[in-house]
Amino acid sequence: MAIRDLIPWKSQGQDIAPRQEERVDHPVMSLHRDINRLFDDMFRGFSMPSLPSIGRSLGWPRVELSENDKEIRVTAELPGMDEKDIEISLDDHQLVIRGEKKSETSDEERGYSERSYGRFERRIGLPSQIDEDKVEATFKNGVLTVTVPRTAEATEKRKAIPIKAR
Repeated sequence: MAIRDLIPWKSQGQDIAPRQEERVDHPVMSLHRDINRLFDDMFRGFSMPSLPSIGRSLGWPRVELSENDKEIRVTAELPGMDEKDIEISLDDHQLVIRGEKKSETSDEERGYSERSYGRFERRIGLPSQIDEDKVEATFKNGVLTVTVPRTAEATEKRKAIPIKAR
């Protein structure tokens, strides 16, 4: 028996019909089918996390950047947090957003308590021509918005580069 005979090939969720020599109830093939059935039954009904959701949890909080000639706007989604839990600073041409989320639940009748803590820090690189004295931050409904104005000098130095077709 070849190794490729042990790989369960499926098409559209249906098993492909076994070859003539596999129709004989070989003990290894029988064991293989039983183990596959066991794993299929065990994981049926569980939604396994997909790769994009794992990536989102690694990059928490979710941040969106937008800019125009006058300013750079940074928007961060921070659901369930208060403004007192968030710290914003400028550090060597980087906007630093730090926070800590704490949650505690207890039920005396059932005799349990649950605590969860999570810290985050996001650093966003900024250009050198920003007006650090006029940076503003607002927080509403779990959304933090930081507006970083550009200097007049930065607006004048901006140059559009034409694209040539070949």
